[in-house]
Amino acid sequence: MTRSSKFKITLLSGLIAAFASSGAHAADLTVGANIGNVPWEFEDASGKVTGFEVDLVTEIAKRLGKSVEFVNTPFNGLFPAVQSGRINMAVSSITITDKRLESVTFAQPYYDSDQSLTVTAASGITGLKDMGDKVVGVDTGSTGDMWADANKGEYKLGDIRRFEGLQPAMLDLVAGRVDGYISDIPALLYYVKDKPELKVVERIPTGEKYSIMFNKNDPLATEVNAVITTLKQEGFIAKLHETWFGAKAEDTTSTVTVLDMPKAK
Repeated sequence: MTRSSKFKITLLSGLIAAFASSGAHAADLTVGANIGNVPWEFEDASGKVTGFEVDLVTEIAKRLGKSVEFVNTPFNGLFPAVQSGRINMAVSSITITDKRLESVTFAQPYYDSDQSLTVTAASGITGLKDMGDKVVGVDTGSTGDMWADANKGEYKLGDIRRFEGLQPAMLDLVAGRVDGYISDIPALLYYVKDKPELKVVERIPTGEKYSIMFNKNDPLATEVNAVITTLKQEGFIAKLHETWFGAKAEDTTSTVTVLDMPKAK
């Protein structure tokens, strides 16, 4: 297809099984995403799928001369989906880790992040030091899940309850079924900015970097990586940062700096 081709973003079933049985798709690229992961990929008031990574992937597809379809997929299902070839690539603020690099490939990162603790304003919790014997919510298989499990003893955390995305976790937090929610700080800051009943009370330094995930050694990753380099050089990704976070990206971050593709150690 030419660069003038029409591109479409279609929200499909959230179940990988449904995707696998649905037959061929017209789009050149199928992209798994956990729709509801604000501000990265979510439905706006009109039902349109939007977000930082939606804008980024749509532009990448445009530069490659390809159409793109977003497949709504639970976060933990993104990994087997790319490995089996049911989707071409995946986004959802996915952190690059050495463990993940053993089985999948990432393009260069485009966002630096940490984890965070969010609680209700009425709870009186001011940070992790107050979470002893408290119930903690995390997203299944996420970096927050791994952090909570690894640090449960140090902070004397109570039960760890796992959710498939931010929205159900927030419903349980507000209802008092969990006492705190550990997840990516940009998503939480964006989510609570107009919700005074919720507070991000602590940043948890984890030094994470987000990128697009592919099946191991998929040549598409190299193609996409080259486009990301161009988009950084043109300032496109920095502009996305300003649009979605209302602030200029620092020059030293992976939003601006061209980096190598990460490799397994």
